Amino acid sequence: MIQVNEVVKEFDGYRALNHLNMHVPHGAIYGLVGPNGAGKSTIIRHITGAYLQDEGEVLVDGQKVYENPAVKEKYAYIPDDIFYYNQANTLEMMRFYKGIYKNFDEELFHKLSECFPAVNVKRNIRSLSKGMQKQVGFWLSICCRPELLILDEPVDGLDPVMRRQIWSLIMADVAEHGTTVLVSSHNLRELEDVCDHVGIMDKGKILIERSLSDLQGSVTKVQVAFDGPMPELPASVEILHKVTAGRVHTLILRGAPREAEIAIAAMQPLLMDVLPLTLEEIFIYELGGVEYAVKEIIF
Repeated sequence: MIQVNEVVKEFDGYRALNHLNMHVPHGAIYGLVGPNGAGKSTIIRHITGAYLQDEGEVLVDGQKVYENPAVKEKYAYIPDDIFYYNQANTLEMMRFYKGIYKNFDEELFHKLSECFPAVNVKRNIRSLSKGMQKQVGFWLSICCRPELLILDEPVDGLDPVMRRQIWSLIMADVAEHGTTVLVSSHNLRELEDVCDHVGIMDKGKILIERSLSDLQGSVTKVQVAFDGPMPELPASVEILHKVTAGRVHTLILRGAPREAEIAIAAMQPLLMDVLPLTLEEIFIYELGGVEYAVKEIIF
């Protein structure tokens, strides 16, 4: 659905995107994660057509995005700070969206009012709280029936109940209509529950991009104890990091968890616990590998 090839973008000599490559499959919920300043919002603004890259190409459904209305009508975008016209209420913005998106579903809009009972549709949206404005943004965007939904820090400012409500609506839309979702967020534990593909970004590049199941299956945390010094592990076990506290050794291993478990079990440890890393731990470890200076947090 989204293909970004060797994109470069500079601002006053600062290279925000550095030959970035990124691929979001059709129908996927793709989580884009990275530290502040990694370039996440910059690449999203390229994908939405707000920025023109200096080099490379940005394609949505095989077409260039910049100044291409035919592509832009296929997606809805919810930024961290949503813009609404002065004095506009929710009903007026609904009519505005309906005039732009030919697939806007007004029947769905009225049906979803049950999901957003706290929103007064006749009240000026700008007078609402940030969380309420976000609710309006999701309400309108889902009713656009987009092929692609782009979210930048989407649920920031929402209470836990509404966060779950929003994600339920999005995932139902993905399941029913095959909507592709690109979401950038710092809430990695939440992304882990909803995403099936992940891209880890730093310094204007995508460091790792793969399905979440493959990502979690490629790095393993093992806690193991031996009666005496730890034996030398076989060459087939690649140790990325090791911390020892008394007899307990915590290892970060690259490779399939089952293969690591069999290899270490053959060494007859006193105890062994094999744990898949969370997305948050993988994020911290991978960025630690490029001098992010937070390696020890995962232990």
